[in-house]
Amino acid sequence: MGIVHTGVVVVGTGFAGMGMAIQLRRAGRDDFVLLEKADDFGGTWRDNTYPGCACDIQSHMYSFSFEQKPDWTRAYAPQPEIWQYLRDVAAKWDLARNTRFGAEVIGARWDSAENRWYVSTNSGDTYVTRFLVAGLGALHIPSIPELPGIERFAGKTFHSARWDHDYDLTGKRVAVIGTGASAVQFVPRIAPDVAELTLFQRTAPWVMPKPDHVMPEWSQNLFAKVPGAQRAYRHLLYWVNEVRAVGFNGHQRILKYASKLAAANIRRSVKDPDLAAKLTPDYVMGCKRVLISNDYYPTFNRPNVHLDTAGIAEVREHSVVGEDGREHQVDAIIYGTGFHVTDSYDYLKITGRDGVDLAGLWRDNGINTHLGITVSGFPNLFFLLGPNTGLGHNSVVFMIESQVRYVADAIRLAEREGADALDVRRSAQDAFNAEVQRKLADGVWTKGGCTSWYLDSQGVNRTIWPGFTWRYWMRTRSVDPADFELISRTRPAEKGSGLVPAIG
Repeated sequence: MGIVHTGVVVVGTGFAGMGMAIQLRRAGRDDFVLLEKADDFGGTWRDNTYPGCACDIQSHMYSFSFEQKPDWTRAYAPQPEIWQYLRDVAAKWDLARNTRFGAEVIGARWDSAENRWYVSTNSGDTYVTRFLVAGLGALHIPSIPELPGIERFAGKTFHSARWDHDYDLTGKRVAVIGTGASAVQFVPRIAPDVAELTLFQRTAPWVMPKPDHVMPEWSQNLFAKVPGAQRAYRHLLYWVNEVRAVGFNGHQRILKYASKLAAANIRRSVKDPDLAAKLTPDYVMGCKRVLISNDYYPTFNRPNVHLDTAGIAEVREHSVVGEDGREHQVDAIIYGTGFHVTDSYDYLKITGRDGVDLAGLWRDNGINTHLGITVSGFPNLFFLLGPNTGLGHNSVVFMIESQVRYVADAIRLAEREGADALDVRRSAQDAFNAEVQRKLADGVWTKGGCTSWYLDSQGVNRTIWPGFTWRYWMRTRSVDPADFELISRTRPAEKGSGLVPAIG
């Protein structure tokens, strides 16, 4: 146990945390520490190892623009390849030198007298830092439903994000709870091996065909020898993805037409018309996350795969009972129920100016930030992939790169002005949130006829960025000093400078 002083603390080593660390290193800084609760880099791509795990954004877009990989094996990379890519990037930038593995952050407290963050870890070490960057991501706390009677179940249970590879599913009777992105990927993989698979579906997802293919050797050679060719290909993918934002944001006729095409695909893929009807959503495509797969729907033609849409009444010692009274004998229950997203911030123990608790503030007043990055009353705290910066149509890595550039610029602003800290003005934060919610009001997430994990407990979308990502890139190219209050403990406020004495 000890006290460690550093300039910047970055929490997490997925795409976000690594991107921030590399941005700092590219700027010539070495006064940063990455805190990682696990024993390796990779974030969600380290943790999710379930069968069939893969990305649903093209490989050449789902990677850093400054670290392109010419030899992706597939158009949509599988989990092991993405994880290896992240480890290779970490090694190239020597991030291990600044990383403390096995260091889980359990709390952070702003000291207004010192204008420093005190970051506590489970090892007992405390990191005293000027700037704190949270690269936690949204998909790291598994969501497990409270099923009546689950404590009586004598079989095996696990979440897809904590896949038990030591448990052999061969010949087992398996219940899968949930139809999210992970279930759509692992159900087709385990179905041939299990004796019986019953999928409990509460809401049917829209699943589109996946345009995946092996990347030909000639293209890999071309991208390796002519980097400009790969950049051009990446730009093409970006704009192909970007145009989909039109449908999501106020032009639902496009999505309704796409829904009809997707429904026709279900009828072609599933032989039983009654089963096809149960697998067809009753809301507009895009209202919930659109999934992609070529083998999900055909899996339901297997005689050992069953769909239950009645809901779960209770779990018994060796079975799951549906609300229709049917009892399904099962040996294992696998949760494909996704993650805590909007409520994941309830787990944060961050205390800002005047002792304000961030989780409590957001529970009482709603999740509000400026650009999804900064929070008024929490100086020198930055979120990556924070509220309302998630995407339904393009690569979040693009958003991450925009954000780490913005954070680096904010740090430069504070240092250039000789300030200890900067705190976003409440007026700037309120204006941003009003704009975002106004745009979301016309989006498919609000008017598409569904309830999704994009929404918080009050039904407000705190997850998605409404519109084109290039607009977000424009908004975050540089920090507007007028959006921030600059705080200094070394000198009094100067008229017109924006500097104010430290609080405390």
